[in-house]
Amino acid sequence: MRDPGLDKAIAAAGGVGALARKIGIAQPSISNWSKVPAERVLTVEAVTGVGRAVLRPDLFGEGPGPEVDEVDAARAREYALLATLLARAPDQALLDRIAGLRGDASALGLAHAGLAEAARHASAERVEREYFDLFIGLGRGELLPYGSYYLAGFLHERPLARLRESLARLGIERAAGQAEPEDHAAILCEIMAGLAGGRLPAPEGAARALFEEHLAPWMERFFTDLEQAEAAAFYRRAGTLGRVFIGVEREAFALPS
Repeated sequence: MRDPGLDKAIAAAGGVGALARKIGIAQPSISNWSKVPAERVLTVEAVTGVGRAVLRPDLFGEGPGPEVDEVDAARAREYALLATLLARAPDQALLDRIAGLRGDASALGLAHAGLAEAARHASAERVEREYFDLFIGLGRGELLPYGSYYLAGFLHERPLARLRESLARLGIERAAGQAEPEDHAAILCEIMAGLAGGRLPAPEGAARALFEEHLAPWMERFFTDLEQAEAAAFYRRAGTLGRVFIGVEREAFALPS
């Protein structure tokens, strides 16, 4: 039996199949859920507009839950947004929410403002075609958002095996029905969102170790390539946001703990 939060997310998305498409997983996976998994909460919130406290009141309601400071909560939201944009083209409802982002004079704030401006001038149809050209293509897209490709030149190489070893030590398993390998940029951002937000329990320092070993060596280059991609328009701004944010993370993790 599905809990009320999952029912509301499915209704907001337009059905089980629509929700699966929005978050980039197979429909049977969602059909087997009784509630939204902890590591998926922020992504489902982003694509449906249903608040996390409604989706998982046991984690985000008034009861006890992981204590997360404001900085880590903001980091989790940033990673979740990037994960959502990289997993699937945003629909019009998500574009409209992104258009409401506000930014300050910092590099990250300006990146938010730029993405919001791009969303205001985009349509779901154009962005869907852009996503196809960038990441899917006829045969392959313009970009391959995989750690193995950036680090070894081929897919499913040793960097993916090392990542799987790291995730296994943290008790993080590949989601049923997930077609993409774990070194896809969207999946790595989703995992980092779970670690930053405290929804994926892990030892102290686990997020830093995962970032330094499996994101820092390549992900800024990927986002820079996205900024410069021929097919990118809306996603050019997403590339800027990703590059700036990963740079902020790299500098923060480099500070003495």
